[in-house]
Parts: sequence; structure tokens; C-alpha cells
Amino acid sequence: MQTTTGNQKLVKQINKKIVLQTIKDHGPISRADISQQSRLNKGTVSSLVSELMEEHLTYESGIGESKGGRRPVMLLFNEQAGFTIGIDLGVNYILGILTDLQGTIVEKKEVKYFEGAKYKLIMKYLFEVIEYLINTAPDSPYGIVGIGIGVPGIVSKEGHVLLAPNLEWDDIPLKEIVENEFHVPVLIDNEANAGAYGEKHLGAGQNHQNVVYVSAGIGIGVGLILKNELYRGLNGFAGEFGHMKVELNGTKCRCGSHGCWEMYASEHTLLELAKSHDRYVNEELSLEYLVEQADKGDTTAQDLFEHIAKYLGYGISNLINSFNPEQIIIGNRLAVARKWIEKPMTEMIHAHALRFHLKPLQIDFSQLSVYSASLGVSTFAIEKFLNRELQMIE
Repeated sequence: MQTTTGNQKLVKQINKKIVLQTIKDHGPISRADISQQSRLNKGTVSSLVSELMEEHLTYESGIGESKGGRRPVMLLFNEQAGFTIGIDLGVNYILGILTDLQGTIVEKKEVKYFEGAKYKLIMKYLFEVIEYLINTAPDSPYGIVGIGIGVPGIVSKEGHVLLAPNLEWDDIPLKEIVENEFHVPVLIDNEANAGAYGEKHLGAGQNHQNVVYVSAGIGIGVGLILKNELYRGLNGFAGEFGHMKVELNGTKCRCGSHGCWEMYASEHTLLELAKSHDRYVNEELSLEYLVEQADKGDTTAQDLFEHIAKYLGYGISNLINSFNPEQIIIGNRLAVARKWIEKPMTEMIHAHALRFHLKPLQIDFSQLSVYSASLGVSTFAIEKFLNRELQMIE
């Protein structure tokens, strides 16, 4: 008897999720159209819609067009039922966003600091950004339903940052720390995974099932979407291609090894190379400054971007040969230099990737700009909240 009850509860959870997702994706939509699209009977749909309305997750938006009978009452997903916070915790910045339950950005806050900032200072800024976003959230039935944080490092399933070389972090229980501070469900993920997820659900990757997202910032990370699913590997550590070797006896990396890809194709390397030029000796160097100089015709800046772009393309050609994806997406901060890196990067890809892999391949830059990772972890948080609510069925 208990097994039967358990099965009924599970079936109801599944059906309720189908109904909510149909409203979320296709609203405004009538109960009859939900029934037709979901293949659930009208009585089941009506009952589940009533529950979703009581839970403030959907609402009636007015009367629709008649298809021969009475004009139907239309339903919409209540994206204002709660809000999430998505954080892209970078090596020299924190970018935070407040989103509704559809992933629309409502508010944002960014703090910048110098690369090499200490743990205590970064955590101080992180708490300030989260506090600001909580305080600016509109009133809603559920309030802040989750906080997602993308980190440039190896993250355990329990939310520990096991290693983030460019932050100089080692075994930081970040999920526990942030939950204890704000008493809100928190999830931590690798920022490249988050960026891939953001682009897949809200950006350039929506129409592709096999996507390689290259997060090119101070370091390099890779997020893999394989057969429409985020690929994490056995322990959740997949995608650390920034530490793929591109030079046998190359430059020492912060991970302890030598010749890592990110030591040749990252924003960090771009800025280090720029410092060696006399023309920039008295300048406060940044990626934005170098883009501005390149746009003004500065051939030194243009050459620096070409150098980085070639190594970027060299590494990407290895990813193409390994995964045979439908799409490559270039994201994170180096994407703002698209004008100067796209051509040499693409030429290098075509020179080194197998021609069989290139024919159906699409190479794109991020549609979400610098928000790929923050929107990705926000999407994770939304999904976890909705799953929690749908499981609370008596």
C-alpha cells in the first residue's frame, strides 16, 4: 500500500512539473491547450493548475481567443513569485545579478579589485554584493529562493572550492559559509560550467545539443554540453582544459605544472605581455584599455590580441578534435575583444582542427556577454527552487 501511495505521489510530481514547465515555456496558455500539449487529461490539468495558483507559481492573465466554444482563461507563469541571486566570482571582480524566476535580470552589482586580492577581502566584497542584491529585491511570495556562485576552480558536489589556483584558494567550504551568513539555499559551481549552462538555456547555445563553451578570462575554463546535458565527469571536475598542455617545457602555471593553455591564451597573459612594452609602462593596464587602444589603431595592442588569439585557436582546435561539437562558444571577458581575436583565432582553428570536424561546426561568441556565468548559476538556483516546491506534495 505504501508503494502504491509513493508511486502516486511521484506521478503527481512529474505531472505537476510538466504542467508548470508548459505554462513557463508557452504562456499565456489555456488549460485545454496544456492538456493537449502535455497529453494529460483535462481534470488532472485543472487540479494541478489550481494547486500552482495557490502556490503563487502561476496566475490567470485574462481571456483568450475562442476556438469555437467559450473563450478560454489564459495562464501565465508567475516569474515574480521569487528571485535568485547569481554571482560570477572572478579573479579580479565580482559580478552579481538579481533575477526573477524566468532569468530576467532585475538588478546588478559589480565590484572590481586587483588580481591577487586576499581571501578576506574577496569575501567582504562577496557579502556586500549579496547584501545589496537582497535589499533591492522586490517584495514577493517566496523572497530570495537561492544564491548561485560560479567560481574559477575545482568545486566538489558538496560546494567546497577544492582548488582555485588563480584565487589562491584551497579547500574553502564556500557553500556552508554563505548559507550560514544569509540563511538561503546556496549552490557553488565551476564558472565555466555555469557559463555553458547560461548560454545553453538563455543565450547562443539554445539551438544546439553538443556545445563547447570556452570561458576566456584571467584563466581559461571549458564547459561541456553533450547531448543537451551539462557534462561534469565522475566527480564533477570535468572541463579543466585551461590546464591542458600546449607547450612541453612551457611557462609555469599557478596549478604547479608547466605549459598550460591558460598561460598562453588568457587575459592574464595578455596583460603580462603588455607590461613588457615601454609604451604601456606608465599606463594602468586593463583589457578594456587595450581594446580601446587597438580600436584607435595601436598596432602593438592589435599584435598582442593576435598573439593571444592564435593560442586560443590552437587550444580550441584540440577541443574540436576531441569532442566533435556542433558549436563552440567563446565567452567571458576576452569576448569583448572579438573584433581583434576572431579572425586569427578562426584561422588557427582551421589550420589545426581535422577538416571532418569543421564542416558542420559553428563558432560563436557569447550572446549573454559578461553575464553567462551569473545567469547560469541563477538558472541552477531557479531549477532547484522549483524542484523543491514541486516535491512538497502531500
